[in-house]
Amino acid sequence: MNYAKSTETDIAYDILSKKGEPIYYKDLVTEVIKKKAKPVQSLSHAIAEVYTQINMDSRFHHMGGSMWGLTEWNPPETKKSSTSAGSSSSTTTAKSTRRREKLFESIQEG
Repeated sequence: MNYAKSTETDIAYDILSKKGEPIYYKDLVTEVIKKKAKPVQSLSHAIAEVYTQINMDSRFHHMGGSMWGLTEWNPPETKKSSTSAGSSSSTTTAKSTRRREKLFESIQEG
């Protein structure tokens, strides 16, 4: 893989594919930055930028504990029946909000 011409998310995908197991987000992001070999003015800004790209890419899955893996490693989630859709919608939104808050906390702590 030509890392210089690849996107950061493609590099992260390659790293995780080769490793075959989840990686701590900061280790993954710094490895991406190293392999990209692009001049960086601010390391913290570069880390935040790459982390955001990974977070938005559906190929990646937050495994908990600041660990990231590939979505393809997880079995697909089964959809709930439509009879419980009303109550599960607010539960899903609450879970999503809590997940985002935890991710931001882990970035701040990192």
